[in-house]
Amino acid sequence: MQQRTFEQSLGRLEEIVRIMERGDAPLDAALALFEEGTALARGCAAQLDSAEQKVALVIKGANGEPVEKPFENANG
Repeated sequence: MQQRTFEQSLGRLEEIVRIMERGDAPLDAALALFEEGTALARGCAAQLDSAEQKVALVIKGANGEPVEKPFENANG
């Protein structure tokens, strides 16, 4: 199966929520949708965590100018 983009996963997750909120899906289908939604939510969270690690923090350098520092080194 092809990896979905964050936006594709989020769109599918929103679609699943709409279907589940209608309440007319048979139990087996609702369970399958719930499982798919849970997997999509986990995947979206992992993608967000990965993106967060790539964010560069802008800090004030010795001369007062902004300096970029990798996110993962911000706490260490």
